[in-house]
Amino acid sequence: MLKVADDIEIPEDEIEISAVRAQGAGGQNVNKVASAIHLRFDLGATTQLPEAAKARLLARSDRRISAAGVVVIKAQRFRSQEKNRADALERLAELLRQGLTVQKKRIPTRPGEAAKQKRLDEKTRRGQVKALRRRPDD
Repeated sequence: MLKVADDIEIPEDEIEISAVRAQGAGGQNVNKVASAIHLRFDLGATTQLPEAAKARLLARSDRRISAAGVVVIKAQRFRSQEKNRADALERLAELLRQGLTVQKKRIPTRPGEAAKQKRLDEKTRRGQVKALRRRPDD
């Protein structure tokens, strides 16, 4: 079970994990050992997440979530398969936690009187500096 929140746990059978060969530098270890982890999790098929959280996750512009609602995470940060597996699961849990949190609606505000006055004073000062650069009138 992958613990996402106090009341939400994802069963291991809903998460598809496969070991693949890692990319990049690493010498013989990378060429011989399948230490990278490819994790797939179907948001639409899970019953553990609330529908609102699923909708928030699908609405995000995250390249790890496909158009079909499948989360794909590739972990190859570590040399050992077990560490990469733990890393992939933790990254999935963090992504799902982000879907559980509701963003506060931004309330637009207007600048106060002091801010307006400061802006106008700065414009006046800037204009005076530029006026001093001009050729004097004779």
